[in-house]
Amino acid sequence: MNYLKRIGIDAYMLLLLATVALGLVLPAQGIAADALGYVTFWAVALLFFLYGAKLDTGSVIEGMTNWRLQGMTFLATYVMFPIVGFVLAWLAGPVLGATVTLGLLFLAVLPSTVQSSIAFTSIAGGNVPAAICAASVSNLIGVVLTPLLVALLLKTGEGGISTDSVVKIATQILLPFVIGQIARPWVGALVKRHKTLTTVVDRGAILLIVYSAFSAGTVSGLWDAIPVTTLLLLIAVVWVFLAITMGLMVWTGRLSGLPAPDRAVLFYCGSTKSLASGLPIATALFAASDVGAIVLPLMIYHMSQLLVCAFVSQKAAREAVAATA
Repeated sequence: MNYLKRIGIDAYMLLLLATVALGLVLPAQGIAADALGYVTFWAVALLFFLYGAKLDTGSVIEGMTNWRLQGMTFLATYVMFPIVGFVLAWLAGPVLGATVTLGLLFLAVLPSTVQSSIAFTSIAGGNVPAAICAASVSNLIGVVLTPLLVALLLKTGEGGISTDSVVKIATQILLPFVIGQIARPWVGALVKRHKTLTTVVDRGAILLIVYSAFSAGTVSGLWDAIPVTTLLLLIAVVWVFLAITMGLMVWTGRLSGLPAPDRAVLFYCGSTKSLASGLPIATALFAASDVGAIVLPLMIYHMSQLLVCAFVSQKAAREAVAATA
């Protein structure tokens, strides 16, 4: 188990895989599916309330003074990623099919991770305050910008995002986040003291969404329409996507002359995508029967990025220790 942790495979990742399997083998149906939908809605609302309550806007504003690094990270997330994703979707789309290709484009416009990118930056000896700022701003802006980019790039069957989707984004994600920010002076310290609460809600909400999405896909017969060859091709495309983005982050960091701690921030915050933000946004934007296939590229990318980042950060930590020995 210790070896698995070193390469990024922990109990949470195993739970994710088990939840996917459960949604495929024993999907929620009928009244159970309706109840699951309500529970998931409020779990996500609570999650974003806690995000708002614990986000120190002062630290974000202070971290923005490193405008060069923050600007490069933002451009990587919301300009470079969509461009690379659009090209890969255009090349692989005819084979992957419309729904899975939609998921590939959706992956490309998501914000970066928060907890994992900061943790990996810390392990690698990077600029942790800058990482906190970059990840927080990415997700703060992403709640609004991601749906707008979805409307621009994805061009869903109805020509864009429906009014119901906008309302759901506002009531399930934006409103709880704003309330959390307003309540932060009174509950912020409490939330920070009880980190386990945030972790349980964060991971619990993700597991609920994953089970709900894959259950809906199973009930609708979606998985029968995705051949094994398509799934294997998708995995290959996602790995190419990951390799390109990480390679570009390494190349850009060196070419721009950033110091090593800032290069670590650019790598971990600029090349990762958030499952925690992506799943709630997907459930708000897309039909329940399609969400499973649409988040499939994100699931593959998320697990792959954790494995690679865990390996790279541990390697950087060992090199740092060796250099000081």
